[in-house]
Amino acid sequence: MKAIFAMLLAGIALLQPVNGQFESDVIKTSEGDLEMFFIGHGTLMFKFKDLVIHIDPVMGEADYSTQPDADLILVTHQHGDHMDMTAINHLLKTGTRVVMTETCKEQLEDFEAVAMKNGDMETIQGVLIHAIPANNIVHTRSDGQAFHPKGEGNGYILKFGTTHVLIGGDTENIPEFKELNVHVDVAFLPMNLPYTMTPAMVADAARTLKPAILYPYHFGETDPQELVDQLKDEKEIEVRIRDLK
Repeated sequence: MKAIFAMLLAGIALLQPVNGQFESDVIKTSEGDLEMFFIGHGTLMFKFKDLVIHIDPVMGEADYSTQPDADLILVTHQHGDHMDMTAINHLLKTGTRVVMTETCKEQLEDFEAVAMKNGDMETIQGVLIHAIPANNIVHTRSDGQAFHPKGEGNGYILKFGTTHVLIGGDTENIPEFKELNVHVDVAFLPMNLPYTMTPAMVADAARTLKPAILYPYHFGETDPQELVDQLKDEKEIEVRIRDLK
């Protein structure tokens, strides 16, 4: 475990653009570099070996007609700031695999995708993908309905070599985090009200997950320094603030 932790902290933080636009970090894994591009809000792109992985691509964050075609696309849920078929269609090439929730797939006709529900685990394009719950517990609309009801959205844990990366999706600090049977090395956790978590909620989730590196994302107008302050005594968790408003 210490070796993995040291390997992660040896990842070089780069300000390397994709087509001159986006900053990125590199994480060292047991099977090579994982390059993570911070597109914005809940939108990410990973490069690993020869794979290009897009996560929640939306045209509001990037012009996807100019971005690298995808080998794998992951969609966490059906809301428009996470699922954008225009962006997805720009990224498709022969052999692209798209993973989304059952709720997402139900909204589409004749679109080929892998529907994963909470708890499913599949290896796609050589990447082990574990779909985990992503939902509200506390925050609701005026009618009492959760902004993200349980079972509609996914988070994803992706395995690169021996490194596990958790993409939280739109979630709160759910009890299922305590039940994960893998060590999370890198975590992306959402932090904006009223839709996801407060900084205190993210800090509590981080204390449960204990990632070596934590990225708050989807944070809107929330000040990420609040999270840094919350976790200042957690010396084994490095909070990295990137342009993921």
